[in-house]
Amino acid sequence: MNQIKIKKIESELNKTISDILFQESTDELMKSITITGSEVSADLSFAKVYFTSLRDMDHKVAEKEMNEASDFIRKFVAQKMDLRQTPKIRFVYDESIEYGSKIEKILSEIHENEKE
Repeated sequence: MNQIKIKKIESELNKTISDILFQESTDELMKSITITGSEVSADLSFAKVYFTSLRDMDHKVAEKEMNEASDFIRKFVAQKMDLRQTPKIRFVYDESIEYGSKIEKILSEIHENEKE
């Protein structure tokens, strides 16, 4: 499939899943999830969705909870997106935001040490 079309589907999938988590979910954990990106296979059979949580909790627990809810979310994605085949969704915790924060903290400490 055309790469541009896949990128558009990935973008729409991010938006749709974010809307589903905010509007359809009653679980507070789900409402605290932020979708940061996704990768869809060329045949649209699989989607890897990256997320982060506003809550301070174990990443493995959050990933397990999200993957348990993937069928629920997939059902709503099928209703809201006009796709011939709705991809099977696998959620992966996105550690890049925490990594960026850690690097920023280290750089701030280095600048503070240079001022002294």
